[in-house]
Amino acid sequence: MMTFTIAGRELKHLFLSPLAWCVLAVIQFIVAWMFLIQVDNFLKFAPSLAGMANAPGVTDAVAAPLFSTASVILLMVVPIMSMRLISEERRSGTLSLLMSAPVSMTEIILGKYLGLLIFLLVMLGLITLMPLSLMVGTHLDYGKLFSGVLGLGLLLGAFAAAGLFMSTLTKQPVVAAISSFGLLLLLWVISWAGNGDDRFSPTFHYLSLLDHYGSLLRGTFNTADVIYYLLFIITFLVFSIRQLDAYRLQH
Repeated sequence: MMTFTIAGRELKHLFLSPLAWCVLAVIQFIVAWMFLIQVDNFLKFAPSLAGMANAPGVTDAVAAPLFSTASVILLMVVPIMSMRLISEERRSGTLSLLMSAPVSMTEIILGKYLGLLIFLLVMLGLITLMPLSLMVGTHLDYGKLFSGVLGLGLLLGAFAAAGLFMSTLTKQPVVAAISSFGLLLLLWVISWAGNGDDRFSPTFHYLSLLDHYGSLLRGTFNTADVIYYLLFIITFLVFSIRQLDAYRLQH
């Protein structure tokens, strides 16, 4: 029960924060601009695509690039949103008060995580409305669209979990944001390190956030990709709980 109380408190704090509204507005503006560009390009090339066999549809030409662009933008934005989850509490001294309450470290971490995740899912819902608006005048591949939405949702969950963990390591929000971005960027491009090396290539590709997301974005639903993200999220949440518990014992 305390988990949802903390999540509600965190979500309320986010929606009362000017930073959250600014981030939400800027992201929607950029993604909407990219969406209109993709639609315009598709309309220009639609006549030539009509005579092609296996020509890409509007879902492949508009929705998939939109989700791909959104993922790169959110890779930079989520660390800003997650940086203050624990570090700000440590810097202000309110974390000690929270720990003195009848609440476990697990409830604190899950509450903080759920609060941020709900905010990110609201953002995802607003982004999803853009390709869904095309259903008025054309036919969408709802299977590929759902796969892309699922992939971006899991990706956001992974971003939030990693950002939360980095926030437990320091009481400086800026340091937490920079280190979170560095970690996520490393896991985003780690598959590049395996190119040309058959020994380590499978390992690097499995660890890559981008490779698993790319499969879902193409409409290839594989349970291994979903399991990867769930394990990623659980692992970083467990790390966060352990780190917070270690901080409690030191203080």
